[in-house]
Amino acid sequence: MLRVRDVPGDALAALLRRYDLSLQRVPDGEAIPGSFWGEPEAGVIAHTVYARGDTPVHSLLHEAGHLIVLPPDRRARVHTDATDSVAEEDATCYLQIALADLLPGVGSARLMADMDAWGYSFRLGSARAWFEHDADDARAWLTARDLLPLRR
Repeated sequence: MLRVRDVPGDALAALLRRYDLSLQRVPDGEAIPGSFWGEPEAGVIAHTVYARGDTPVHSLLHEAGHLIVLPPDRRARVHTDATDSVAEEDATCYLQIALADLLPGVGSARLMADMDAWGYSFRLGSARAWFEHDADDARAWLTARDLLPLRR
């Protein structure tokens, strides 16, 4: 499982800044604010994603994706739980995979493997099968809102 500490330099924070988000690194051993799943999973509060070095990258990108898909007024009110619809959850899953291609040493293939290892559940049995064959609605949702990431 690829962890936050495995991503070189400031790449994660720089990616989040593209979406007007900030990354707050939490010292090892300390509680992660706003973590829905509990540690070491990432947390969200308003415009900030919280993560430790041992936080899985897929978790950080997923929680960031939740904030990215929200309009600014809803984003400002988020604390721990950011989803209120299946469409937003699907868009978040799609976005986290797309964002992985913008990070050095990560990439969508690696991220999808980590999602499967963590236990994400998709109708077609894997993150890759869902992304490649069953995610048209999520892609359309993101496209309609101009939220798909730009390439490096």
